[in-house]
Amino acid sequence: MTEAKPFTIEKREVWEAFQHVDANQGAAGVDGQTLESFGERLGPNLYRLWNRMSSGSYMPSPVRRVVIAKADGGQRPLGIPTVTDRIAQEVVRLYLEPLMEPVFHPDSYGYRPGRSAIDAIRTARQRCWRHDWVLDMDIKGFFDTIDHELLLRAVRHHTDCRWVLLYIERWLKSPVMMEDGSLVPQECGTPQGGVISPLLANLFLHYAFDKWMDRENPHVPFERYADDIICHCRTEGEAHRLWRQVEDRLAGCGLTLHPQKTKIVYCKDTNRKGSFPTVAFDFLGYRFHPRLAIWRGGLFGVSYLPAASPKALKAFRRRVRNWGLQRRSDKGLIDPARMFNRQIEGWIGYFRCFYKSALYPTLRLIDAHLARWVMRKYKRFKQRPRQARLWLARLVKSTPGLFAHWSFLYANG
Repeated sequence: MTEAKPFTIEKREVWEAFQHVDANQGAAGVDGQTLESFGERLGPNLYRLWNRMSSGSYMPSPVRRVVIAKADGGQRPLGIPTVTDRIAQEVVRLYLEPLMEPVFHPDSYGYRPGRSAIDAIRTARQRCWRHDWVLDMDIKGFFDTIDHELLLRAVRHHTDCRWVLLYIERWLKSPVMMEDGSLVPQECGTPQGGVISPLLANLFLHYAFDKWMDRENPHVPFERYADDIICHCRTEGEAHRLWRQVEDRLAGCGLTLHPQKTKIVYCKDTNRKGSFPTVAFDFLGYRFHPRLAIWRGGLFGVSYLPAASPKALKAFRRRVRNWGLQRRSDKGLIDPARMFNRQIEGWIGYFRCFYKSALYPTLRLIDAHLARWVMRKYKRFKQRPRQARLWLARLVKSTPGLFAHWSFLYANG
């Protein structure tokens, strides 16, 4: 007779979790195992994980620490769990999300089904038209400073499932393996890069900020995408008071507002008088700023609008340069189109939603690199940049769908 497992976890749940992890791909963890190699013995590997999770013997491996460059020149630490740990975390996420999603705040947008960064930006744009001031907040090292005990208390408020609580606690305490191989114990925080981390981070800020705002400042609308938070105020004084209140509240939860990156912004437009030093803020890759716009009746005026931020534009230009298009003259033009169209489409798809003309100069940079490709590829165009650009322009007209940005840039050409 088969001995009953202490925890009831269906094998189907582990299989579904693997499918989600496999669709998202991702790098190998500390054991060096990739999704491909995990899949070579998929059945035995998934059975072993199910058996360990059901029996309570599952123990996560250390998290591999990697550092990626940020657009502002800084660095962001990521924690990469093993494939096995990512699947286990997805099992728990699939259990918890249906319990937590109905109680989350309507103005929380990050990592939630049916919600997106564009939804948050659209709402922020409308509220900037109705409110003169913005408090733009940045929580210092949020993912690295989450209080474990407060977080576990929040999880217990939504479930008493023993295996869910057990494994979340083990993940939180799992050490980080640094690049030199040393292990660093974790007394606070949940690593960016973990499958379960976005849900846990949302839960923490749901109680630390969202519900507190509804209770203490119900008249102040806000948009929150993970730890990126924008609050809309009627007056400058109200914004200053809110800053002090939020600072105290977050300090009580073990968090700190970044003193240099948190700021009060005046949403300047044609109808708003006065001169103030800060009239712009960045939110989710967009910069909100006074911009020339066509009003009703064909009149021109200054409106407070979002467009792709200088940081986002600079990061994409750097990516384009790294493609080295002009050095690929051994290939036909269809090859780089296939290689890079998905990246171009994704970038345009995100940043075209508001003030799309801000994208044009950066997208034309791709064509500048392509013109250099033409000059290297064909001897008759060597040292003849104007003729190379004309040749490329004829190609744009004849095959506007070859590169993803051509129809976007030259549709009316």
